[in-house]
Amino acid sequence: MRLALLPALILLALAPLAQAQSPAAAPAVDASKPLAVVNGKEIPALYGELVKREMAQGQPDSPELDLRVRESLINLELLSRAAQDKGLDKNPQLAAALDIRRKDQLAKAYLEDYVKAHPITDAEIQTTYDKAKAGPIEPEYRARHILVQTEAEAKKIIADLGKKAKFEDLAKKQSKDPGSAKNGGALDWSDRRAFVPEFSAALAGLKKGETTKTPVKTQFGYHVIRLDDTRQPTMPPLDAVRGEIVKQLQQSRVRDAITAARAGAKIE
Repeated sequence: MRLALLPALILLALAPLAQAQSPAAAPAVDASKPLAVVNGKEIPALYGELVKREMAQGQPDSPELDLRVRESLINLELLSRAAQDKGLDKNPQLAAALDIRRKDQLAKAYLEDYVKAHPITDAEIQTTYDKAKAGPIEPEYRARHILVQTEAEAKKIIADLGKKAKFEDLAKKQSKDPGSAKNGGALDWSDRRAFVPEFSAALAGLKKGETTKTPVKTQFGYHVIRLDDTRQPTMPPLDAVRGEIVKQLQQSRVRDAITAARAGAKIE
């Protein structure tokens, strides 16, 4: 299990101070011995292993990295002890934040253990795949749109289209959607779930080659939409989606664990 350590752990901020020292100053790592002893307090080697994962960021293992980890944990020990000596650990907000972080890590550990204890079987993967394959598959749409700020602008565009203006040209000149305007308003192939409800409903009501006759209002402004094409996607082979199915089933396991925990609790 990988613990998420505080980004502001003083580690990355103060570790460069150690880089000025010679790498040879870092003692050899021995898992059976503490990483360092600070004012009589041992820093376990395990702490170094956990912090190294956070600090490495893809860097290869090296004496320099070991030194940075060791010096950073020494800094952390000294500064956290100084904070306790000043009574800062008694601050209600800090105490609450520390308790929440502790509980968060314990909750993650429990869920990981639950998923591990209830492994996903090949039969479950096959059943989930077969169910999805047997069910209806949402059609995909290829559309264009022109986004403007006012209803009056959208109505003017619809009128211009009725006078044989080219949709693509109007989109390039007037659309406020930076992602599609330069492409003549073209959107990628998507099913309706990729769009906000108002846009989705308008799109589903169009026939191939048809343009909305009235502006479509969404949270982004007013749209003029043209449906260029539709297609019915086919279900990919099981091997291509196995990883995604496993993730879905693992999420289901997590929901099961939470449901079970809540079922046995007295919540007021």
